[in-house]
Amino acid sequence: MNKVVLKAEDLDGFLTDADKANLSRMDGLYREALACFNILSTTRLESEHRREEDTLIKLYNEMGSLMQELCKDEKGIQVYSFLTPHESHPEASRVIAKLRDSRTENEEFVYYIQRAYEMLFKLAYGGTPSSNKNYLVVRTPVNVPVQNFAIHKINNIDDKIENTVMCVMLRGALLPSMILSKEIEEYSSHAYATPFALFKINRDESKHENNMEYILDLDRSYFNLESLDGRDLIFADPMNATGGSLVTVVKYLLGEGIKPRSVRFFNVIAALKGALRVVRALENCCVYTLWMDPVLNELAYILPGLGDAGDRINGRDLPECPRNIIQLVADYGGNIARLYRQQLKEIEDTVLGTAPG
Repeated sequence: MNKVVLKAEDLDGFLTDADKANLSRMDGLYREALACFNILSTTRLESEHRREEDTLIKLYNEMGSLMQELCKDEKGIQVYSFLTPHESHPEASRVIAKLRDSRTENEEFVYYIQRAYEMLFKLAYGGTPSSNKNYLVVRTPVNVPVQNFAIHKINNIDDKIENTVMCVMLRGALLPSMILSKEIEEYSSHAYATPFALFKINRDESKHENNMEYILDLDRSYFNLESLDGRDLIFADPMNATGGSLVTVVKYLLGEGIKPRSVRFFNVIAALKGALRVVRALENCCVYTLWMDPVLNELAYILPGLGDAGDRINGRDLPECPRNIIQLVADYGGNIARLYRQQLKEIEDTVLGTAPG
């Protein structure tokens, strides 16, 4: 089998002693939170419930302040809730709360994923207002007394977005990648359609966080190496738990002589450890995340997290017949197909027109 394997100990080798000490401190705070969770889920005493909620609020504020302090000097880690004005924070909190909620079903979950990635796009590419503008000339439905048109101005960010390639990892990353590609198409003055590169990478779920293996299956990946050289590579994975999948793919590309102009990693939620691993392991890489969570459990799942984002976006596969990329796209249905038709064309061209690996 044509596979590339990265191990957890390789990832931890990129962390500094200070990183490890801070992560250990965060683990200690979260253990205190777990004790509160246990009481909150079992107590029937209102006074005890209020006391534990107050303790939990204090702990979350302490963990949030610590994460913000640790990320303050890390230019490669851009957290929406740490960098935007306070008046923007309730919107991000509400989006994350809806995504976390176990009662949020598939269609509503997809809606909030779309909102999350629109906010992340603004974080990465909005920046300072530019004097260089693009003008959108729009034909409106009003044609009395004559056909009406409207003019709208947007920042010209062509130089930032028209060299990008969408790199898709895992099933849960497909729709987020399409969403970001659509944003690029809409903001490009040339309606730039991003190429796609599709990587089949899994982590060995039989292992724990401290001995995890990340397996890139080149026989089931679809990309053209030459088309990635000198490009701005965008990876959109809703959850960055360990950073292992991204590091595996990028390290493989670098080993093949590919020199990307930049690497950008867009996450709805990133664990502190995963974000630190990424920026320590990869040069010229920036992590953009809407929200940062403090820790991982022993199975390498983010806590408090939101469950399996891939399953919540795409629905579960039957173990005996997992869907391929084309089947997955087909199951998105007519509304998604019409909205992201250019992105689907690029994905189909990649799968049907490129030999694996």
